[in-house]
Amino acid sequence: MGTGKRQYPFTAIVGQNKMKKALLLNIINPSIGGVLIRGEKGTAKSTAVRALADLLPERNEISGCKFHCDPDEISKCCDDCANLIKSGDFDIHKGKMRVIDLPVSATEDRVVGTLDIEHIIKMGKKKLEAGILAQANRNILYIDEVNLLDDHVVDILLDCAAMGVNTIEREGISYTHPARFVLVGTMNPEEGDLRPQLLDRFGLVVEVMGEKESGSRVDVIKRRLDYEDNEEEFADRYIDENNRLIERIIKSKKLLSSVKYTDEILEAVAKLSIELEVDGHRADITMIKTAVTNAAFNGRTEVIKEDLLEAAELVLPHRMRRRPFEEGILDFEKVKQIIG
Repeated sequence: MGTGKRQYPFTAIVGQNKMKKALLLNIINPSIGGVLIRGEKGTAKSTAVRALADLLPERNEISGCKFHCDPDEISKCCDDCANLIKSGDFDIHKGKMRVIDLPVSATEDRVVGTLDIEHIIKMGKKKLEAGILAQANRNILYIDEVNLLDDHVVDILLDCAAMGVNTIEREGISYTHPARFVLVGTMNPEEGDLRPQLLDRFGLVVEVMGEKESGSRVDVIKRRLDYEDNEEEFADRYIDENNRLIERIIKSKKLLSSVKYTDEILEAVAKLSIELEVDGHRADITMIKTAVTNAAFNGRTEVIKEDLLEAAELVLPHRMRRRPFEEGILDFEKVKQIIG
């Protein structure tokens, strides 16, 4: 039997292409705003998230920093690391992106962190008792059953995800630290849904379900049993495929800032949101970010209409204005007609 030390490989997951794509796009461009994966139990939701983190290459981190700051991005560092970089007196070590779990029972203090007021009074220096958001910086923040989390805590998380910083305030004293993370929530809609205002704040939403085709279903069973029988041997089979995907992610990240889009693309996005009666502008902006990232993932420096179509599938369904007793269902033929 295997030792259990090897993660199930990302490229070994059968089907669920939309979910895998949404996760990859967020890793390449975290400003998309995370992904909510909705679906029945046993559809590889948490397997995919953990396999994705395992897939990613090592990165540079400033030694001794609780926020794992990047020595090459001073503007995104905590104050202490920014000062160290300016002085040139710091050490670097290799670290890996990790999955930070946020339990649904987590309190606000546990999530945000607290300030040690006694230490501040005695020493005259701010001291942070780090919370989950400190650990989450430059990592994946994973919330299973996000629909069961306190609404107030979800609001805080989504604000942090949008701003990239976490601010703790206590007794008139405030402390700010970087909190840039890829937010991944999973939920089973049968156990209750998120408020529409919170749904809208997730960049992408994906619906997942078990495989309906017998051949694919057999593959799922066979691969899982092979993995449980010998994790090492099973994971080794996918090393080359995983490595090719890693290379593609690295290239996509480098290409991202070079991707351009035309006014025609912007007009198509605006028209889509107007004709489908999508509220607010978050959908439009997220659609452009997603289309740009999709272009980079496909090795292109210009957004084409196919990128918009793929983006629309991930960005629009949960933002459709619903009438009472109606499901917000995206008419994909109508989307194609509008985009042209």
